[in-house]
Amino acid sequence: MPSDCIPFRDTNYFSSLICDYLEQKEVLHPFYNRFPDLENFEAQIEEKKQSFTLETRKVLVEALQQQYKDVTTTEATLQHIESLEDSNTFTIVTGHQLNLFTGPLYFLYKIISTINLTKILKEKYSDHNFVPIYWMATEDHDFDEINYFNLFGKKVQWNRHDGGAVGVFDTEGLDKVFKVFADMIGSSRNAETLKAMFKKAYLEHDTLTAATRYLANELFGTYGLVIIDGDDHKLKRLFIPYVEKEIVSQTSHTHVLPKANELQSTGYKVQVNPREINLFYLAEGLRERIIEEEGRYHVNDTDISWDKEELIKHLHQAPEKFSPNVMMRPLYQEVILPNLCYIGGGGELAYWLELKEYFKAVEVIFPMLLLRNSVLIQTEKQAEKIKKLNVSDTELFLKQHELINRKVRQISNIDINFDPQRKYLKEQFEAMYTVAEQTDVTFGNAVKAQEIKQLKGLDVLEKRLLKAQRRKLSDHVKRLTSIQNELFPNQSLQERNKNFSELYLEYGEELIPVLINTLNPLKGEFTILKLP
Repeated sequence: MPSDCIPFRDTNYFSSLICDYLEQKEVLHPFYNRFPDLENFEAQIEEKKQSFTLETRKVLVEALQQQYKDVTTTEATLQHIESLEDSNTFTIVTGHQLNLFTGPLYFLYKIISTINLTKILKEKYSDHNFVPIYWMATEDHDFDEINYFNLFGKKVQWNRHDGGAVGVFDTEGLDKVFKVFADMIGSSRNAETLKAMFKKAYLEHDTLTAATRYLANELFGTYGLVIIDGDDHKLKRLFIPYVEKEIVSQTSHTHVLPKANELQSTGYKVQVNPREINLFYLAEGLRERIIEEEGRYHVNDTDISWDKEELIKHLHQAPEKFSPNVMMRPLYQEVILPNLCYIGGGGELAYWLELKEYFKAVEVIFPMLLLRNSVLIQTEKQAEKIKKLNVSDTELFLKQHELINRKVRQISNIDINFDPQRKYLKEQFEAMYTVAEQTDVTFGNAVKAQEIKQLKGLDVLEKRLLKAQRRKLSDHVKRLTSIQNELFPNQSLQERNKNFSELYLEYGEELIPVLINTLNPLKGEFTILKLP
């Protein structure tokens, strides 16, 4: 399939932190272990191999086999699970919330980046096995972030009572969502496939976790994807020593806060600030912060409390009740998985970059961090319109008013750019400043005021002329606006808005194979993909 790439920085949709990371700016070197170049994986493999025990592997495999016992999956996935007991097997991980029907498109891109990286690594390091992992955020409690997906510019939403970790939510009420969805997509062959997928996932499974596992397995089981639920007694037991350190010594706060402050002092925005204790307590319908006050530990907004000894005893008896927050979840992941690399979006990598010293303090290997693939998909018809409008790939990503102004200037038969006049005006006022200084220095302020007034007048005149030209070229502007709105819904990236079902209606079961065959997770650029 024809595709082009542009640097992430040129899209203007990614933070300076992420762009500087991709460009390996020296100022960020202290915040990560190894950059994800293919050659760097050799050292990462050896480092992880030395630290990851066979006992942990055995527990991991037992937990995954238990999680998959009622799941019909592929031989590729089952073999991957079994292979995790082998000391030469390593994982590549991405994580995502349990968004309704996958949520925005980038859910696909995260998992495809993960699958494709394992393929690349197998070709390079053939003596090792590499398993793609999707970490389900089953313990998340931000229901408002996951209870909908966008379809044809409209929100398809699941309304139900909120409370506690979302993974254990029952699927009551999703029959109503299914009816809305089914009515919207029609009755084509691909529509019927989507309906069956939705129905089996959400109307034939009891919990949101089970439904999400079914759906991800249905989409990616062919490629051996292993789906893991961290809300697991066996796996949480492996994490007890780190939770105990957090309770007793507030380890994450002690080591993350200085790095967060260091990032901020370097001029970057801090994604997440650590709390004193970065743990939640789980109970039925409850996921609330654990807070320490005067030697006692409380569950926020409840009557539940313990002294230190009682809490540690409870931790050892019921580790599944303790849930890491965004600061500790990465550590939990790396403790229980033989992982080499985490693949995520810009926001995720931003908070991972705060964590290196924390990992070092608790003696866990810090993984490599890779920005997931980002994609803008165009149909052939859209690509042809763009070509006729003479819009480049980079120009497509401009803010709409900037794009319109630029193209109006390009196609206008008069040059509506007053930069030469501004330059001339400033030169004239430089001479006037000299005269003012030679006569009376107090005249300088009057000259300055007049300069500002004249320049502002030029700005106003330029805008008025541009507006007049836009009216004159209204047909071109309409077509320009229309195509950009199609590709950037709500003036944002397509991948952050559209649901995969819109593309599936058009391309059916060929959609994922095309993406698998096109996307290179190590390329480090934004992909523009033209589909027939």
